[in-house]
Amino acid sequence: MRWNLRLVAAQRGIWKASDLQRQLAEHGLVISAGKMSGLWSGQPVTVKLADLDVICVVLGCQVGDLLLPEPDTVARPTDAGQVASRAAGATPLTVVPRRRDGRSLPPA
Repeated sequence: MRWNLRLVAAQRGIWKASDLQRQLAEHGLVISAGKMSGLWSGQPVTVKLADLDVICVVLGCQVGDLLLPEPDTVARPTDAGQVASRAAGATPLTVVPRRRDGRSLPPA
């Protein structure tokens, strides 16, 4: 995902992080200077969903305007690797539930 806050803010005439920070505070979201710097300058480490709601209200946008998918950055298995594993008779991994106390589960 790509964080697009700065462009969305600029499209609404907000050019400085301090201006956005003030408007967010007026709507009840008080953000520290450090966190505001992270939001404004690039990829924030975390963003609370409640904070996204306030940001969207202040900027008059949708979450999809702030978070842009980048599917090309996701690692995908190679087709050759999938074909080779099928040819070798490899079975897909299955998840087997186990109890934490070491006892076996009843038969299904």
